[in-house]
Amino acid sequence: MYTYLILIRGINVGGKNIIAMAALKKCLGELGFSDVTTYITSGNVILKSSQGSKDIKAQIEAALPSNFKLDSELIKVLVLSQSQLQAIVHNKPVGFGEQPEKYHSDVIFLIGVDSAQAMTAFSPREGVDKIWQGDGVIYSQRLGEQRTKSRLSKIMGTPIYKSMTIRTWNTTLKLLLLMQSY
Repeated sequence: MYTYLILIRGINVGGKNIIAMAALKKCLGELGFSDVTTYITSGNVILKSSQGSKDIKAQIEAALPSNFKLDSELIKVLVLSQSQLQAIVHNKPVGFGEQPEKYHSDVIFLIGVDSAQAMTAFSPREGVDKIWQGDGVIYSQRLGEQRTKSRLSKIMGTPIYKSMTIRTWNTTLKLLLLMQSY
């Protein structure tokens, strides 16, 4: 059995695609996954399976619309191993996430698109936004006192945004700690 992190894009955001975590946990258990745990309501799941990540992704993506009333087809699933998440945390840009009182830091996880392609959607504002390309992710940092001037929200209007799911740096670190304690 392997431990995986499942990031589900597009649930419980803006009052759309509402899925109770208890119901999600039950659904995934019925699919044969074990030790299913959810973290907050934004589509973070840790589970165990003997299957590979592609099979897990396909199974969950097929199960969600048939088990839940969804408002949109923009649901996507990203499956990461503990070593993949560890690499994302370890390979962060120097200083990233280390000044939470000054900067708001996010990890933008990419689903089926590479980071070079995703970078084209960003137009960081000088002095406010910083964007770094990672392996399967984009690291985004915004100056807290000028967050309203950030251009990060402009990516939401791009077609490639449908292939992204965003987690705060603190959530990313917490998910890694949960996986490590599994």
